Amino acid sequence: MDGERLMDDPRTELAGRLVELLAPVASRFSAGRARVRLGVNTAIHDDTAAELESFARPLWGLAPLAAGGQAVPHAELWAEGLAHGSDPAHPEYWGEPVDHDQRIVEMAAIGFALALAPERWWDPLSGPERDRLARWLLSALPRETTDNNWLFFPVLVSLGLDRVGVPYDRSLITARLDRLESFWLGDGWYADGPTERRDYYVPWAMHFYGLLYDSLTGGDRFKERAARFAGDFRHWFADDGAAVPYGRSLTYRWAQAAFWGALPYAGVDVLPWGEVKGYLLRHLRWWRERPVTGPDGLLSIGYGYPQPALAEQYNAPGSPYWSLKAYLPLALPAQHAFWTAKEEPPPDLPAVGAQPHAGAVLMRAAGDVTLLAGRQHHPWVRHGAEKYAKFAYSTRFGFSLPNGALGLEQGAYDSMLALSDDGGAHYRVREEPADPQVTTDTVRSTWHPWPDVEITTWLTAAPPWHVRTHHIRTARVLHTAEGGFAVDRDEGTDRESGPGHARVTAPAGLTGLRDLDGRRDGEIVDCLPGTNVLARRTALPVLVAQLAPGEHWLSCAVLGAPGGPEVETAWQEPPTTAHPQPHPTTTAHPTTGDRA
Repeated sequence: MDGERLMDDPRTELAGRLVELLAPVASRFSAGRARVRLGVNTAIHDDTAAELESFARPLWGLAPLAAGGQAVPHAELWAEGLAHGSDPAHPEYWGEPVDHDQRIVEMAAIGFALALAPERWWDPLSGPERDRLARWLLSALPRETTDNNWLFFPVLVSLGLDRVGVPYDRSLITARLDRLESFWLGDGWYADGPTERRDYYVPWAMHFYGLLYDSLTGGDRFKERAARFAGDFRHWFADDGAAVPYGRSLTYRWAQAAFWGALPYAGVDVLPWGEVKGYLLRHLRWWRERPVTGPDGLLSIGYGYPQPALAEQYNAPGSPYWSLKAYLPLALPAQHAFWTAKEEPPPDLPAVGAQPHAGAVLMRAAGDVTLLAGRQHHPWVRHGAEKYAKFAYSTRFGFSLPNGALGLEQGAYDSMLALSDDGGAHYRVREEPADPQVTTDTVRSTWHPWPDVEITTWLTAAPPWHVRTHHIRTARVLHTAEGGFAVDRDEGTDRESGPGHARVTAPAGLTGLRDLDGRRDGEIVDCLPGTNVLARRTALPVLVAQLAPGEHWLSCAVLGAPGGPEVETAWQEPPTTAHPQPHPTTTAHPTTGDRA
């Protein structure tokens, strides 16, 4: 499907795409229909939970399809599976959930399906089957969950119970909603729990579930908050529909745009429906161009292509079907204003926008979006530093993960200042930004790769460039390598490097750095295959230097853009910047490790 072409009948096309995605799943049901086996489970939860996940997650798409009055292929498989999986006497029984159980996550999808389309998955069950399913769902309500967006899962279960007339202890749901209130930051933003994380779990979880709750209960609290968030979130999407790849759970792919589908479902008309429609449909078309399924047609673990290294420890073979949350508008009738509105092209948004709650500055140039990051971190997830704490994330160039522990080729240190104290064998990077500050165009943070090394970094938007400045105080000799963006090298590259600069030009775009202090040399690194989330093989421009113990300043201008004469001109005219003043509270000498 041409990413630039408007869909003639988007509702019908989206329904067809959903059916196409789920056809391979339907052939992998177990004999009792309660398990779906899509592959080998290497997640932290047990195989039964993983097979329940593969059974339940398609319902995020099928329930809206049913609610919208369209045919649901193989709906009877899920109905039979609900009867058997909730039956303790059946060999395919899913088991009663315990505290913090993955089953609670997947029970939410079942609650969602019952809330939207009970005629498909409740009415066909016999009286005893309904009783067993109700008892199984009720067992989730008192269980402890992770203290973040998981608190919504029992709430979603309760919505399904409400729809089919099953009573429950409502105080259990009130307690969840009260705790979720503590994560509200204002200005449309939540934190995902008592943490610094404000990633895609804000739109595809906190707001998405809140909008479902308001829609199904007649409330408006969550609708008002989503309306405030929409103005910020649209800055995360490029003109071609790509969203900034950032944070954990990126294998959920086009769930990135689920928020845009939840707005019309909940009747939140904060933006013109044609604009909202454009964000969703451009995003889905962008994904149609990516090789995200395997030869068997199943969605793969990865982002822009099958990439198991990107997986979180909780990702099982069925995890990518969380992406089907983006199909929620299929629940709306064809006559709804969202479907009848003409899709609008991308609006003319400001070139630079600060989002302090996210600890980010977003900049737009040539239709692309770059996110400058300085606040969030998540050491528990795999590659948490790479997913949250790089300096920049790009809709055009993505970001990279390490594929080994030795050297620059294995480390693939794009958009990072990598530091080594053993001659360039092993490197450390920013993992947990501290003392973040966001101004109109700059993100600042302080970080400590070793107790006796302190670095304050300023990231300043200057579209199409961004400028990085580092104030370094070190008690040890450091080898440094600062990466620009990594670019696809498969179709050939034009490379240029030398004193103070490094750049690579390829069909996918131009990426380069210019050292503003003239202290560093440029090099080009061919990163190991499978490190970048968008391109399988990449070339990375870097600036390298050795620093003696003491105090240092490093500054560079970084360019990442599509090719063309305008970009070539921009490359010849990098921005300049004066060194900022060190943060006044950073007073301790780094050789002691003591910090004010």
